[in-house]
Amino acid sequence: MKVNGKEYRSLWFEDGKLLMIDQRKLPFEFSIFEAGCVDDVAFAIKDMVVRGAPAIGCAAAYGIALAEKGEIETAFTKLANTRPTAHDLFHALEYMRRKIEGGEDPLDAAEKYVEQIIDKCRKIGEYGETLIQDGARILTHCNAGALATVDYGTALSPMRVAKRRGKKIFVYVDETRPRLQGSLTSWELKNEEIEHVVIPDNAAGYFMEKGEIDMILVGADRIAMNGDFANKIGTYEKAVLAKENNIPFYVAAPLSTFDRNLGGGEEIVIEERGENEIKRIRGVDIFPEWVKVKNPAFDVTPARYVTAFITERGVIKPDEIKEKLF
Repeated sequence: MKVNGKEYRSLWFEDGKLLMIDQRKLPFEFSIFEAGCVDDVAFAIKDMVVRGAPAIGCAAAYGIALAEKGEIETAFTKLANTRPTAHDLFHALEYMRRKIEGGEDPLDAAEKYVEQIIDKCRKIGEYGETLIQDGARILTHCNAGALATVDYGTALSPMRVAKRRGKKIFVYVDETRPRLQGSLTSWELKNEEIEHVVIPDNAAGYFMEKGEIDMILVGADRIAMNGDFANKIGTYEKAVLAKENNIPFYVAAPLSTFDRNLGGGEEIVIEERGENEIKRIRGVDIFPEWVKVKNPAFDVTPARYVTAFITERGVIKPDEIKEKLF
């Protein structure tokens, strides 16, 4: 991805440390978080220094590579306990376990895993771009760009390819409360010189009803075999509104996000996060201390609302997942 004209990845390994763009500080400050041990990586995942399912998986792979030989089992446990919803985290840990048990060097295995994820996201962009018409007005939710995937992105990857191939697109970016990941998407789009506007989460239906949205493109954190999927809280209501307004709803994700052991969305564990994410914004109180809060980080969208999944193997309808992907 571009940052002030220079190419970056959202995380990389250098001089014995995992370096990550600190997403907690964007878009106002560009800084690098250094992780020198598995505890640092676990903290970075849990505190959302790094976020987005594929990026979390890649960070976890490097976290295992940072663990001392006698502490690898402990490292697996620590990393698995960071965030429960994103399937890529567990997919990456399973990959690392297989490679280490097969005698492969942990750092070499982690590097290969990351390169595979980047290539998958590049292919998602190639397939997804074919769905984007010149002049398309696209709504996206949360951040499913390079920050969330190391490079290219999932939902943003087709937009990047469309832009580079000369298509004119305009993106509506949900602010995505409470963590405001829309600000990360806006930051990425600005660096790619893609025209866009940020809208309140509650305004998406307004723009759909007015005929200003041509398609919706989001990422995913975990996808069941029946096509139900978990994504950032607020995705479900966007999908329902899309169906009501006859707007195609696409989900972009690599195969690492698909959970082959999950029959349906009712089995997905939804992460509950702390109340201060709701009650405070950038250190400023917006609710009194006595207010009670519920803060689910994700919701589940049933497969019936999904037009298609965009994967590294092509564009797949929900009822084709088992047949064409596995």
